[in-house]
Amino acid sequence: MNWITNYVRPTINSLFSRREVPENLWTKCPECGSMLFHRELSDNLQVCTYCGHHLAITPRARFAGLFDGGIFAEVSVPDPVADPLHFRDQKKYPDRMRAAQKATGEREAMLVAEGEIGRTPIVAAAQDFAFMGGSMGMYVGNAIIAACERAIDRKRPLVLFAAAGGARMQEGILSLMQMPRTTVALEMLKEAGLPYICVLTHPTTGGVTASYAMLGDVQIAEPNALICFAGPRVIEQTIREKLPEGFQRAEYLLDHGMLDRVTQRKDMRRELITILRMLTGKPPAVAGDLPAPDPIPAVESLPTAAEPTPPAPAAPAPADKKK
Repeated sequence: MNWITNYVRPTINSLFSRREVPENLWTKCPECGSMLFHRELSDNLQVCTYCGHHLAITPRARFAGLFDGGIFAEVSVPDPVADPLHFRDQKKYPDRMRAAQKATGEREAMLVAEGEIGRTPIVAAAQDFAFMGGSMGMYVGNAIIAACERAIDRKRPLVLFAAAGGARMQEGILSLMQMPRTTVALEMLKEAGLPYICVLTHPTTGGVTASYAMLGDVQIAEPNALICFAGPRVIEQTIREKLPEGFQRAEYLLDHGMLDRVTQRKDMRRELITILRMLTGKPPAVAGDLPAPDPIPAVESLPTAAEPTPPAPAAPAPADKKK
């Protein structure tokens, strides 16, 4: 042991050692397999820059790209009973909730906010599929009711982004009761004469599809989103037949009259602004959020044949120069 071993070798190793690279800098596209840099993917709203595949996006990131300037205010949602059935499978229900809250940084599977989109005030709600599959429990039911009540109180349209695997089994029949609860809340919104637009994202299945996800005045979906009640694998096993190509995908449902539009995520904001202003009786939004241009002054009418144009006066003859 000498100064070379104790000092020189560690110094050289520290200079040439490989730096640790965080694991979350790159994301692999599940559709084309391309490696996507996290900043590039975030700037493109979690859409693959190579094949256009729409990856999952959190409600906060969606709202940041939806509202004007990314500014929105959260709407408070009443907290339900934490564990009404004392459910336990491999883990206790409260343990699963804490794990989901730690992984996503959210309280529950739905976020409700209000703000302006294209200078049009709205109330918006979005589900987070990363939170226990976006499952519909009592909190999600309370969130939709709170969103409808806020929209009615402020006289604003409601825009909902659905993404769920169905009802939450840990809450049993209480989760299924959210289907009629949310339906009644949306009926109150309809009676108030306020528009309700539902955007179905990948995936939207189960009891969510059978309730509030298919009750919009306008139904929009993101490309290639799976929208169904029972999944295609369950149906194939039941009827023992091969399903058509693209069955239960957004484009298939659009061709069969279940949807009004299939819109890419980068065009969703502009599409929603146009529809919302149309449904609320407002003039079209000005591109770039600029004031409307001044009206063009009317062009003076040209003289008609009955009133001939008077001849222009003749130019005076130049004076003779003195010799």
